[in-house]
Amino acid sequence: MDVYDKNQSMRTQQAEHNVKVWNRRNLEISGVKEVDSFDSEEFLLQTTMGYLVIRGQNLQMKNLDLEASMVSIKGKVFEMSYLDEHQGEKAKGLFSKLFK
Repeated sequence: MDVYDKNQSMRTQQAEHNVKVWNRRNLEISGVKEVDSFDSEEFLLQTTMGYLVIRGQNLQMKNLDLEASMVSIKGKVFEMSYLDEHQGEKAKGLFSKLFK
């Protein structure tokens, strides 16, 4: 297996994850596995790099294409953060709030 084949097989194992932001009002996110929840103030996305929380105002989903692993969101973005295993308590608080 040459270098290209190794890189190609690594790419197929884990989809690329990118976040593009235009003027704090438009987001395009790739590498999205699932949209767990969303409303006008918060989105919770499962990505190839972990859970991504987006908080803001008047948030709306413009486009959802899970086959292509893409989500587009519009609205004013205040915060984006990833929930890791190291943030277990924060994640538990978020999930318990979501599933009340």
